Amino acid sequence: MDTSIVSKLLLFALLISSARALDPCASQADDSSLSILPIYSKCSPFSPPKQESLVNTLINMASKDPQRLKYLSSLQAQMTTSVPIAPGQQVLNIGNYVVRVKLGTPGQIMFMVLDTSNDAAWVPCSGCAGCSSTTFITNTSSTYGSLDCSVTQCTQARGFSCPATGTSSCLFNQSYGGDSSFSASLVQDSLRLANDVIPNFAFGCINSISGGSIPNQGLLGLGRGPLSLLSQSGSLYSGVFSYCLPSFKSYYFSGSLKLGPAGQPKTIRTTPLLRNPHRPSLYYVNLTGISVGRVRVPIAQELLTFNPNTGAGTIIDSGTVITRFVEPIYALIRDEFRKQVKGTFSSLGAFDTCFAATNEAVAPAIKLHFTGLNLVLPMENSLIHSSAGSLACLSMAAAPNNVNSVLNVIANLQQQNLRILFDVPNSRLGIARELCN
Repeated sequence: MDTSIVSKLLLFALLISSARALDPCASQADDSSLSILPIYSKCSPFSPPKQESLVNTLINMASKDPQRLKYLSSLQAQMTTSVPIAPGQQVLNIGNYVVRVKLGTPGQIMFMVLDTSNDAAWVPCSGCAGCSSTTFITNTSSTYGSLDCSVTQCTQARGFSCPATGTSSCLFNQSYGGDSSFSASLVQDSLRLANDVIPNFAFGCINSISGGSIPNQGLLGLGRGPLSLLSQSGSLYSGVFSYCLPSFKSYYFSGSLKLGPAGQPKTIRTTPLLRNPHRPSLYYVNLTGISVGRVRVPIAQELLTFNPNTGAGTIIDSGTVITRFVEPIYALIRDEFRKQVKGTFSSLGAFDTCFAATNEAVAPAIKLHFTGLNLVLPMENSLIHSSAGSLACLSMAAAPNNVNSVLNVIANLQQQNLRILFDVPNSRLGIARELCN
């Protein structure tokens, strides 16, 4: 081949490679790993035209947490035909983190909300009334198929509706966010995650929406129920996944979702995963205590103890923004934190312990004690700052009083820049430090 042509081809390849290296939004997925995007990041299709300050974004996001806790406290085993759903959302009315998947054949790109406390997946489909402009176009997929009331998956869908006799399509209705609801048909199609394909993946195909809180391009459930991604992927992922959530400050970068045992950390500290038969979707862990600086907060054990009968205990959740403790626990943490920081305190949105940033040097670290594992939260996971930088705030809060909940929730702000490993078959949860961005 002519040397000049070879040179040009090499130059072209180098330019392409350089462009990809310089493009922070270029797909970094490989094997069974997907990029995780904060929904308002530069790489997300939901990025707002005007980027708000981080603290205002967090305030908007955290304002939806009470709805999220109401949803979590309402979860129970499938014994009724309808269970309210209100996962954490923010100012854009979509979830906090999204992953890029392909649905159908040929694959249609969808950015779906990542939710560890939800089981089923659902997406808005073509012809949907009230949906956004981006929908899954069913009639162009050669692998698409509807599911009727005779299939087992139908009875596993919350809020399903079927006639007493005869055969018909499996339909279900769900509420979401307190002011929204949707109706959907249970269908199946191929789901592509990075280089993996899950054939005949069952999900809800949304036909109509009422209200404005439904995630624009759907939701991918990573819970433990029969319709979840883990259950439907079978031996492909062996019930194992991990994620590393990027900081909300990472406007141009993404974290990662690793599916399956391959590529997971070889050495990682773990704590037992607990299962509540009344709330089987949730990932419970045994939180045994909390320290503020060198002080072990004197928390009554009954406020921490896992109780499957009442639902009490502590869960790890990807959809809640800031960690929420039942009020007596939070009051003890807050008071000890204030005692060590000293000075004058004010409130900012959901954050009731804000102080002059000049006192940040004496702010104590928060340590979460789990069975077999102690997690010292990095200061960036414990504090947020006002847009002017003059205030620092403890980024935790009490569970809302109007939620009949005994749950403590370790939320996504406190999980950022940590690799969180969910090993369901071995009932363990691992945590390791990692720069997710």
